[in-house]
Amino acid sequence: MTGTLYGLGIGPGDPELLTLKAHRILRDTFVIAYPQPDDGPSLARSIVATYLTAEQLEIAIIVPMDVKRDPAQQVYARAAATIAHHLDAGSDVAVLCEGDPFFYGSFMYLFQHLAGRYRCEIVPGVSSIMAASAAWGRPIAARNDVFTVIPAPLPDAEIRARIETSDAVAIIKLGRHFARIRDVLGAMGLLAQSGYCERVSLGNQKIMPLSKAGDAPAPYFSMILIYKGAENWVSSLPSRNVP
Repeated sequence: MTGTLYGLGIGPGDPELLTLKAHRILRDTFVIAYPQPDDGPSLARSIVATYLTAEQLEIAIIVPMDVKRDPAQQVYARAAATIAHHLDAGSDVAVLCEGDPFFYGSFMYLFQHLAGRYRCEIVPGVSSIMAASAAWGRPIAARNDVFTVIPAPLPDAEIRARIETSDAVAIIKLGRHFARIRDVLGAMGLLAQSGYCERVSLGNQKIMPLSKAGDAPAPYFSMILIYKGAENWVSSLPSRNVP
């Protein structure tokens, strides 16, 4: 009998945001796999490190920090073959995924390779967008507000068009695109309605008005939240670095 593949959403960073179900599966599963960049440690593993045991077998999926699609696809294909070996042997495998597995999660590429052959269960996790809204202290959207998630690498014209048709927006994957996105929002007159959120729920979290974010490059794990709908949410956002 083959094992079960779990796509384990582990939240944005705070270990206490792990769901009870994710914790149970993590504790009971022998093989644990997780993405790891080729230039440093795995954030996914660090989130659950205190819950792992020495008896568990770990598989680090080394992913190159490259925007090109093909190298990453090759990495996931090889990782899927390794995971399939353990599933065929009857071992369950839990794949860690920051945030939620099916919301811009790397697990979906393993799912694509393996779900047709093995039993698979997706355990949803707390999205960084929801955590950022909570840290900011301002609701994302209400009533009939249209909420849009925009990846920062999109062209300026497309970003502007999507913002114009939305009441609330999260711009994710900022990284090297931060200055360009801030300029776009400035030209649209939206700086006062925008909050900058960096490494949400981690010890080095930063939450501040976008206008006070400075000129330093933004990390990949950062986002901008915008609200321009009909509700009168409190718009003043103090700068703070809190876990």
